[in-house]
Amino acid sequence: MPNQTPDISIVVPCYNEEASLPLFLNELAQVVRSMRAAKPLEFEVVLVDDGSSDSTLAIMKEQTNVCCNDYCIKWVSFSRNFGKEAALYAGLEHATGNLVATMDADMQDPPSLLPEMYRILQDENCDNVATRRTTREGEPPIRSWFARMFYRIINKISKADIVDGARDFRLMKRPMVDAILSMREYNRFSKGIYGWVGFKTRWLPYVNVNRVAGETKWSFFSLLLYSIDGIVAFSTVPLSIASVMGTLFCIVAFFALIFIVVRALLFGDPVDGWPSLASIIIFIGGVQLLCLGIMGQYLAKTYLETKNRPLYIVRESNLDE
Repeated sequence: MPNQTPDISIVVPCYNEEASLPLFLNELAQVVRSMRAAKPLEFEVVLVDDGSSDSTLAIMKEQTNVCCNDYCIKWVSFSRNFGKEAALYAGLEHATGNLVATMDADMQDPPSLLPEMYRILQDENCDNVATRRTTREGEPPIRSWFARMFYRIINKISKADIVDGARDFRLMKRPMVDAILSMREYNRFSKGIYGWVGFKTRWLPYVNVNRVAGETKWSFFSLLLYSIDGIVAFSTVPLSIASVMGTLFCIVAFFALIFIVVRALLFGDPVDGWPSLASIIIFIGGVQLLCLGIMGQYLAKTYLETKNRPLYIVRESNLDE
């Protein structure tokens, strides 16, 4: 392949994807061939091994030679599992194309959508084409409900424009990619970052596609923690809620104190009513712990940012070859 700037770079974070990665690359190669038949385009694929414990890295090395006629393959392997957000950032950092796509290797982001995404970027006045799922078929109902609630909440309490069903599968022009790379925060939430940097987005809806192989790495608990990270990263409303709750309970406690003093002066000081008093103390104590937990989340994120640690550490790659 000529040594020139690729027209399109495709970033693919991978974590234990030995079963799906060969299928994905085979499908991607067919799509690339069809796009190159219509127009002379140069492609590169940036595969990021996020500390996989299976043979994902070995498959990356093997596929480097197999797919060389269709596109150039760069691969980067982390020293451990740093998470998908770090893998996405590493892929964007090493992508050199004029257009950059980000997608998963499990085929839930269909490569067949790439030609349409490319056409939209060429024909319409937009900076990136983003995909969103119109259905959540195959997901547990409780997980889908919490996902929808998360999108509603974060759009109400933050300025980040996050569309319900949005995927990380998108095709971006270079200025938007550079804007994302300029945000080197340690606690990353890509869906919020995409909306925060702005630029004109064209949404491309599609019906949900199940994984082609393997199992999802996102449990309900890990998604819950990820959603908390997103809220903390793009909104200070939880801190405001904690402040309002503290002020409200101080006012209630002040009037309750006046009531207790007046009742004791007029009617004596009976000892009955301790169950309700205990319930109130437990409730207020729970609210205090909740507010401390909210503040603790922001302090923890600030603490991690001040450490200024690298987002990832590379163990090996083929970037120097």
